[in-house]
Amino acid sequence: MKFNWRKWNRFIHRDFGFFFFGMTIIYALSGIAINHIKDWNPNYQIENSYYEISNPEVYNDVNDEQVYQLLDLVDQDAKFKKYYYMRPGLLKIFIKNGSVLLNTETGDASVETLKRRPIFFYMNYLHYNPGSWWKWFSDIFAGALIILAISGIIMNKGKKGIKGRGGVYLALGIIIPLVFLFFFR
Repeated sequence: MKFNWRKWNRFIHRDFGFFFFGMTIIYALSGIAINHIKDWNPNYQIENSYYEISNPEVYNDVNDEQVYQLLDLVDQDAKFKKYYYMRPGLLKIFIKNGSVLLNTETGDASVETLKRRPIFFYMNYLHYNPGSWWKWFSDIFAGALIILAISGIIMNKGKKGIKGRGGVYLALGIIIPLVFLFFFR
């Protein structure tokens, strides 16, 4: 009996495709987000609000009670974690999910708050390999992508296969990264 490798190739390609569908979507979306990290923060939504504080000089040497008073003035009822002077006249207070910055000379105060993006934060968390077991699963996924790529190019024969249109696409998919490496790096 002759071994039907095309049949087994289709099984492998199909089953790996189904099994790693979720991982492929997670890594693809996270990869797009990380590619554009200069344009936006894919992990957090950052909101800034600005205030003008009267008599800012009273905050040149603060204690905990004065920090709470200042937080009331900038509409922050959260407990602070820590505060320090970044330099003379510039007070920084760390609050839950953000910080407050006060210029004690001008009275300009800004509040920056961070909020996790609901989907991209967790996708990026997985993309950055958060633990050792996940690293191994990611390595298996990478190996599966190699198998999917190889099984995909040998799946069809004839005009749609590697000797026809598929071969043209295969060549373009190899040439484009090489052109980039030679001319644009």
